[in-house]
Amino acid sequence: MATVSSFENLSHPTRSELRQFAELFMPLFQASSDEAKRQAVAALSQCENMPAAVALFIGNQPIEIAAPFLAASKAIADDTLITIARMQGAAHVKAIVSRDSLSPKVIDALVALRQTQPRSAAASAPITESPAVPLAPAPTETNEADALEEQRIANEEALRERILGLAGHLGHKEDDRLGLRTLTDIQEALLVRFARSREATHFATALADALSASRWLAERIMLDLSGQQLATTLTSLGMNFLDAVFVLERLYPHLAEQQHNVTRGWMVLDALDPEECHERVDAWRRADRYTYKPEVPNVPPPQETPNTRFIRQAAPQRDMRVMGRRYR
Repeated sequence: MATVSSFENLSHPTRSELRQFAELFMPLFQASSDEAKRQAVAALSQCENMPAAVALFIGNQPIEIAAPFLAASKAIADDTLITIARMQGAAHVKAIVSRDSLSPKVIDALVALRQTQPRSAAASAPITESPAVPLAPAPTETNEADALEEQRIANEEALRERILGLAGHLGHKEDDRLGLRTLTDIQEALLVRFARSREATHFATALADALSASRWLAERIMLDLSGQQLATTLTSLGMNFLDAVFVLERLYPHLAEQQHNVTRGWMVLDALDPEECHERVDAWRRADRYTYKPEVPNVPPPQETPNTRFIRQAAPQRDMRVMGRRYR
C-alpha cells in the first residue's frame, strides 16, 4: 500500500516513474494477501495515469479483485479493455459493460465478441443415467448359460430405467431452453446498459446481433411504441424478467406508470405466453431472411468494348484507261 500511496500522490508521473512503479508493483502485488490486493486495486481505480502493463495485469486478476478497476478506472486504454474481454470470461465482460462510458470501438468489439457461454443449470444439466444394476455373483453350481441369461436380464432392466429417465427429461419445463435462441450474458448486459443510457442506436445493433437478423428488423421491433413487440422479443430470447421490465421502462417511459402496485411494463411482460413469443419471433426472423437484402453499391455495368472486325480490303483497282491515256 505504501507503493500505491506514493504513486497516487504523483499527479503527472514521468515515464521513468511509470516504469519504476510497474517494476515494483507486480512482485509486491503477487506477494500480498487478498485483502491487501483489493485495497490496492480500489485505490488504483481512481488514478488517471497508469502503465499499460499494470492495467492489463490488474484486469486479468480474478473478478472479485479486478471488478472495481474494470468498472471505474479511467487509465485503461480501449485496446486493453478489448484484450481483457477476449482473454477472460463473461464476469469480466459484465464489469467492463458497467463502465460509465464506452467508446464506439469497445462497443463494437463487445457486440462482435462471440464467446461460448454456459447455459443455465436447467438447460445444461446432463442427462443422468441410472446406475447399472449390479450383477449378483452366480452360484458356483450355475452353468455359463445361466450367468449369461442373468446378465442379459440385468442389462434390459438398466436400459428400461434409462428410457424412463429420458422420457421424464423430455417433459417441458419453463426454464428449459434447449434448442431455443437464448441471450448470452454479454448480450444481455449490453442490452441493459444501452437501455439504461437510452442509446437506441447501439441497442438496435445489439438486438440485431442477438436475433442474428438484420438491423432493419430490430429497428422495426423498437418502433412499436406500445412495447409489445420488444417485450415479445425479450421473452423469446430468455432475458431475465426484471431486466426485461427495466429495459421496457427505460425505452418506453409510459410503461413505467404504476397500475395496481406494478408498472405497465410488468403487466405487458406478465401477460405474454413464451411459446407464442417463440413462434412469433421465429416468423419475424424467417420473413426478415426472405425480404431483407443487404445494400449493394451501385456499380456501373462494364462497358462493352466494340467488337470491331478488321477486314482486309483489297486495294482499289487502277483505272487502266487513265493509265493508258497517261503513257500515250
